[in-house]
Amino acid sequence: MSFSISGKTAIVTGGANGIGLAIGRHFADKGANVVFADMDEDRLVKELGNNEETPNIRYFAGDLRERLTQANLLSAAIDAFEQVHILINASRQVVPSDALNPDDDAVEQLLQQNLMTALRMSQMVAKRMIKQAEGQEEGSAGTIVNLSSIAARRTHPDLMAYSVSTAALDQMTRSMAVALAPHRIRVNAVAFGSVMSASLKHTLREKRDYRADIEEHTPLGRIASPTELAEAVQYLACDGSAFMTGQIMTVDGGRCLLDPVAAPAH
Repeated sequence: MSFSISGKTAIVTGGANGIGLAIGRHFADKGANVVFADMDEDRLVKELGNNEETPNIRYFAGDLRERLTQANLLSAAIDAFEQVHILINASRQVVPSDALNPDDDAVEQLLQQNLMTALRMSQMVAKRMIKQAEGQEEGSAGTIVNLSSIAARRTHPDLMAYSVSTAALDQMTRSMAVALAPHRIRVNAVAFGSVMSASLKHTLREKRDYRADIEEHTPLGRIASPTELAEAVQYLACDGSAFMTGQIMTVDGGRCLLDPVAAPAH
């Protein structure tokens, strides 16, 4: 059983910052061809340099909430590397929401960003994976990994929209896993706790005492690095997890084991 992803081609959405960037770089370091996708082109250029500098790295800039942009991303990946074997839906957004304000559109906003973008990308890329696997009677046709959150199972007054969107993403993961299993495509998710993402860095700058609160309510007593999450994603993307599908793997330092009231999810 192999944990290698060398020679595979992966699309990583949300690839300009934090977790998505860390996953893409980790995959590239492990020998995969990686297309980093994000709407922030300036950040992609700053982090990755010229699109031709590294043979196994490409970037694509565009708003992935738009179907045409999604189609163009897939075409760009095929043009660069001929096939797509792995999709990492790491594009996500966290915004505060007011549960008592009927004019607050945060739920709709995050369902579009965190659920629908991942769903449409999964549908589009899965069709390509099925086409690539025509004539093959065994082996994996592809893998899809969604980035979720422990917020799907926990509550916090300011994060209702984020919780709803990630809970929906978890159920989408299970549903797509069943639908795509006959085509030998596996779909899993990683639900993470406190990882040093771009959004968490911003929160820690705004709330000086928040780090201590996170560490106090995490049994392992610290915030995870993006690389630790990237390694978990690699496991779900490789043949080492060939009999896993429809699973939501938790990477949270034990945080979900505690009283949910005591430790707000982020």
